[in-house]
Amino acid sequence: MYQFLVILNPQTQNHFKLNFLIGTYECKADAKGRIMLPAALKKQLATSNQNGFILKRAVFQPCLELYPMSEWKKLMKKMSKLNRFDKKNNDFIRRFTAGVKMIDIDASGRLLLPKDLIAISGISKSVVLSSAIDILEIWDKDKYEHAIAIDDSASDYFADLAEEVMKQDDGE
Repeated sequence: MYQFLVILNPQTQNHFKLNFLIGTYECKADAKGRIMLPAALKKQLATSNQNGFILKRAVFQPCLELYPMSEWKKLMKKMSKLNRFDKKNNDFIRRFTAGVKMIDIDASGRLLLPKDLIAISGISKSVVLSSAIDILEIWDKDKYEHAIAIDDSASDYFADLAEEVMKQDDGE
């Protein structure tokens, strides 16, 4: 349900269709918690906007996650297979979905962040919107910069993490 970006490689004249979000954007939140989406991001979210979005707190980071409804439905389908009579599953579902809100982009191209989610994530006036494959992370700018800051130890950690996560064990 995403708008597809078509990239033309001038050397090969190949077209590639991408169905994930691209970019990191700095924005400002007004006193009511509204964020004006940058035009490039609005364009990427245009087809998803018809069905709305789910906004929730992130599991691992002090930020919010914006899911296009199509992505949220895929995730809920996967979670619905969990046995709710297993206490760990039930606790996970409850915590994962705590504070979840349905939101839309308004006619002016703004997202309204609910006050409770602003408080949980510590978002202030300066905001970073960062693509994370098929969702959008919404960060307080200072927290985002701290999270991605790379010193020598963090650089080594990220290199090790990238190798572990991205290595191909299936023979490809």
